[in-house]
Amino acid sequence: MKYSVSSKVDSIISGVIRKCGYVKNICSRHGFASAIFTSMNLNSYLKKCFILLMGALVLSSCHTKKAALKGEPGEIVQPQANIADKYAQIMGVKSEEITNGRLYNFIELWAGVPYKFGGLDKDGVDCSGLACLLEKEVYGISLPRITWQQVAVIKRKYENELKEGDLVFFDFDGKQFSHVGVYLQNGYIVHASSTKGVIIVPLHGAIYKYFSRAGSINVDSTGVVAAAPNGD
Repeated sequence: MKYSVSSKVDSIISGVIRKCGYVKNICSRHGFASAIFTSMNLNSYLKKCFILLMGALVLSSCHTKKAALKGEPGEIVQPQANIADKYAQIMGVKSEEITNGRLYNFIELWAGVPYKFGGLDKDGVDCSGLACLLEKEVYGISLPRITWQQVAVIKRKYENELKEGDLVFFDFDGKQFSHVGVYLQNGYIVHASSTKGVIIVPLHGAIYKYFSRAGSINVDSTGVVAAAPNGD
């Protein structure tokens, strides 16, 4: 249903003016100058303020493009320019090297979500949960839920062979394969930190001392995740 923006503004302003009439009466009783409360002047002034406010909101919405998971899992879609620029800067690469829009929009949507053991939603997520969600929503791959199950389905790689979407495992608190992240590019991973939530960090940063194993997910000819051959 179409309606006039001007009439909508007039309706809002009229409501404000009715309330301001009460203020005008009080001020008049106490000897304050009431000229500033004349309906004509007040109406014009409030209209101008309202239009300026709406203009600012429109401009803000034009410049703020929210991330959204476009396309289907496994499909490479063009990233939004602001998303590409943001993550290129974080990882020290060129914007044109950010090619998987679905991946980086997923990260944008989950960035900062707090760590929660066993969590799988925006209220909190753990490391293996984040890996499961990312692989499913970005690549269409259904991973096992627990880290020791996830490490059993990777084909091991050297660090310099890692590609986007590969899994990287760490030994936290002396426990083997107790933490997992997802490799991005240029030596960076995304993971659910127990102290900082979902965050991108350099693999060769503070977390590297816990590094244990990395590799690509082993998917068979039917597209099903399977244990890596030869216990690899």
